[in-house]
Amino acid sequence: MHKNMILLVASVSAVAIQSPAFAQTEAAPQAQQPAGLGDIIVTAQKREQAINDVPLSITAASGEKLANQGITNVADLVKIVPGFNYTESAFATPVYTLRGIGFYDTSLAAKPTVSIYQDQVPIPFSIMTRGATLDLERVEVLKGPQGTLFGSNATGGAINYIAAKPTSTFKAGIDAGLDSFGQVSGGGFISGPISDTLSARVAVRTEQGGAWQRSYTRDEKLGDRNFTTGRILIDFEPSDGARFSLNLNGFIDKSDGQAAQLIGVVPLGNPARLGPLATYPIAPRNNRDADWTPEQKPGRDDWFYQAAFRGDIDLTDDITLTSISSYSQYHNDQDIDPDGVALRDYFYNTTGKITALSQELRLQGRTGGLTYILGANYAREKTYQQDDAGPYDQSTSAYNFVDAGLGIPFFVYSQYARQKFVNKAVFANLDYDIGDSITLHGGVRYTKTNIDFAGCTADRGNALGFGIENLVNFIRGSVGLPSIDIPTDGCVTIDGTTLTVGEVRKSLDEDNVSWRAGVDYKPSKDVLLYASVSKGYKSGSFPLLSASDANQFNPVTQESVTAYELGAKLTLLENTAQINGALFYYDYSDKQLKGRVIANPDVFGPLEALVNVPKSSVQGGEIQLDLAPTDGLRVSIGATYLKTKIKGSFVNYDSYGNQLDFGGSAFPYTPKFQIVTDAQYDWALSDDVAAFVGANLNFQSDTKAVLGDARATPSAALSAQGGLTIEDYTLIDLRAGLSFADKRYKISAFVRNLGNTYYWSNATRITDTTVRFAGRPRTFGATLSARF
Repeated sequence: MHKNMILLVASVSAVAIQSPAFAQTEAAPQAQQPAGLGDIIVTAQKREQAINDVPLSITAASGEKLANQGITNVADLVKIVPGFNYTESAFATPVYTLRGIGFYDTSLAAKPTVSIYQDQVPIPFSIMTRGATLDLERVEVLKGPQGTLFGSNATGGAINYIAAKPTSTFKAGIDAGLDSFGQVSGGGFISGPISDTLSARVAVRTEQGGAWQRSYTRDEKLGDRNFTTGRILIDFEPSDGARFSLNLNGFIDKSDGQAAQLIGVVPLGNPARLGPLATYPIAPRNNRDADWTPEQKPGRDDWFYQAAFRGDIDLTDDITLTSISSYSQYHNDQDIDPDGVALRDYFYNTTGKITALSQELRLQGRTGGLTYILGANYAREKTYQQDDAGPYDQSTSAYNFVDAGLGIPFFVYSQYARQKFVNKAVFANLDYDIGDSITLHGGVRYTKTNIDFAGCTADRGNALGFGIENLVNFIRGSVGLPSIDIPTDGCVTIDGTTLTVGEVRKSLDEDNVSWRAGVDYKPSKDVLLYASVSKGYKSGSFPLLSASDANQFNPVTQESVTAYELGAKLTLLENTAQINGALFYYDYSDKQLKGRVIANPDVFGPLEALVNVPKSSVQGGEIQLDLAPTDGLRVSIGATYLKTKIKGSFVNYDSYGNQLDFGGSAFPYTPKFQIVTDAQYDWALSDDVAAFVGANLNFQSDTKAVLGDARATPSAALSAQGGLTIEDYTLIDLRAGLSFADKRYKISAFVRNLGNTYYWSNATRITDTTVRFAGRPRTFGATLSARF
């Protein structure tokens, strides 16, 4: 860790120290960025404000900055947002964590703790967020519970992507790129007026090729991108007091999935059944080498579209009525091979569909020193997911009872879940100015949520159903009940109360009141001090898993976070330095976690399920320093410290079935230290040509992928590999380029992960194997862009 920190500081210092040499180049001053940081306008409180006037911890970045740093998806935000963490789950559903608040569940219907929005339109499930970064004006990352204005499932925070809007004059642009793994990217936009009251913008981007993973047991590669996303924006302004916007967007994703790296084998049952898996070679310690079954190549065939309509009508000069409506649909078809081996050992085909409808209506205005927002929100989502699991034979398009790779019987099965979510809410937010320097803040939101669930595990090879039928009939016979029959392909999930099998149906009805209160003090235009306390909720959740017992489908109830925060925003040295800092403490109740339960009757031992942790806490601090000391030089340094802890006693089971008390344990996926640094220097070579160089550094300390001692495993060899830890790492990216004709044309080169650092974002157990999901290796390339 210390070596990485030294490298981090030395690299940033090198960029800063070298900048005077660049400044000595004779150049036209108009080609450089003027000294000073300028104002960033955000809509964090659903109205336009300068970022330094908002009493929240916010990271904001322009679309140009995102493009310069190669940020093309939500996961890349770790490069610019300290405290943000991305986890590649074993079953393709991304997991986002902010300030230690995250929810690790791999089902499509997993509600997040970090909500994603596009122009204030919700993208309700993490699996639907892949195309959110197209053609952006900026991104805003709001930290801490955002329940009053953004609703449930924003206990960690909210990320709002602001799309680049239609322009009043004709504009167009094209972008292209190529990297060292052969990935080609291209796209562009066209924007301008159609009439005096109508304007439009069309944007598209595609990414193709670039296989970066390789099998270490044969000559084969994986990781090709086949992803295309697009958006049409239409703005209509029939009068000065009325504005309407239509947003049509979507993506098609036929990319390869990611293969896992095998780091150890721990048998789920009798070791004698492992066969060749027992001697399978461990993956080399580098980013590229992994393994997957040749006939079961991980891949996607997914698509998503969304239509959103917004209307703003000025009822008076000070009162505006806003309506935001949206409908979205997502289809999923993924082949997932998560076990890290080339044997036909374990395989998932996941199919699913999500439909989501939302409507928000709000009244916004100002009278005297009072600014207010009053509103109501309705959302309804329907989800269906089916996972077919087991060894798969593509020649017969069937799941085989006898595994051709291991030569032993293997149960094949299907699990499915249908869910319907209905969410209704009313909310109010008030800001009241007391004189010129003090403002009081208050907000409240009442939310009522209903979730209907139906699902089960079903036999797909008859052997599993036959075994469950014999087991249930043995128990029924012992208490004098008649035998039952399980039909072919029927549900085999056992109801321990009635001693029957079948589809499990449950409902969850909850309500809550989230709120926020705060005060800020602004003694001058360059100083903002604030204190706040807020409470937010994440809705309850049903799991999708291979449930032997109906109790595994019991939902976790809603969790809540009460957050206390003190912060300061200081503008110094004539707007050439900005220091923002915050201290925070979160009182966390009923944290939702993947754990295990004992079925009734106890036939199978501890079984996977979702559980609530009664009490836990998060405490920490963060600081952000932005500098513009000379013309053309911009430096940004951000750091977060986190300490997460389960309070009191919490007894459950680790990944290998051992019962432990996890009291005092830190949360998974929450590194104690995170540092992000970026520096760029622009200077002019002539009246028409400018150059730039830049560097980005991202450091994360080690963390765990599970509760408890992540290094303690049943295998000495696996423990030597680090077990289920995620080791600390430092990543360095470099970029340089030339721009022409006042930045209308740009050519740039980049190197990402300069040191080819071996790192990973997740480690988990998949039946008999324990695996990692590695980050990308060193990649270099070039991009071209033109603006007209």
